[in-house]
Amino acid sequence: MVRSLSMANLPKIGNLAPAFTLKDQNGEKVSLKDFKGKKNVVLYFYPKAMTPGCTVQACGIRDYKKEFAKADTVVLGVSPDAPERLAKFEEKQDLNFTLLSDPEHKIAEKYGSWGEKKFMGKVYDGILRQTFIIGKDGRLKEVMAKVKTKSHHDDVLSFIKENL
Repeated sequence: MVRSLSMANLPKIGNLAPAFTLKDQNGEKVSLKDFKGKKNVVLYFYPKAMTPGCTVQACGIRDYKKEFAKADTVVLGVSPDAPERLAKFEEKQDLNFTLLSDPEHKIAEKYGSWGEKKFMGKVYDGILRQTFIIGKDGRLKEVMAKVKTKSHHDDVLSFIKENL
């Protein structure tokens, strides 16, 4: 169970998306500016690689790779995991998109995706499962603050097809 954050903590739709550079699963640097003018970007935050919910979410994206490509969209998954763990996740699940490592959760904080969570009676800080859709112009087009792991890929693609 995640306590809902006020939308005030999230970047505003219409504004430029917060810039970032993070290492991917191969240790290569990836920046948001790499895609400006070229691709829409789906930036999604997930708590931990190789856990059940995160695996379901990632496999849905994997299976829709062609649909995302047709929509001129790249998907970037962000978690606090180290690049080595992300590489294992990619290999184990045969993932075909970029996973980014944010171990100090600086980018998650910029996007309002780090906060208080509750699970089995314990309260702790962690990644909030949220998705941000960024247009080719670098501006934030949509914030999905409540994400369902099983339908995430469909929900994101529907928004992109209808709005971008």
